[in-house]
Amino acid sequence: MSETNEFKVSQIVDNGKIIQLTLIENVSTEPISQKQMIIENVSKKLDSETKEQVMPLLEAILQAQPTVNIKTYQQTQITIAMPKARYDHMGRPQVGNTIAIDMKKI
Repeated sequence: MSETNEFKVSQIVDNGKIIQLTLIENVSTEPISQKQMIIENVSKKLDSETKEQVMPLLEAILQAQPTVNIKTYQQTQITIAMPKARYDHMGRPQVGNTIAIDMKKI
């Protein structure tokens, strides 16, 4: 199984001979509120008749609750150490640049 992912360079440590890159998965996340998650999950579990009765009540209850936004995806982070020559050969990516990494089990 192979998967190519894009990662953004978030940190570079250069000790002269070895370069250490810290990479964070390059994905966009949207905040989603707890209220929205609760309403969606309850809505999935109910039949249409019950939903018509319960949803107005649930929405009224949740209006009194504070809105807490949460992220919907936890990003993968990778740290790679490599010889400076290899880093130079790959084009010397800087913080904020995006690189592709091919990951597969061999």
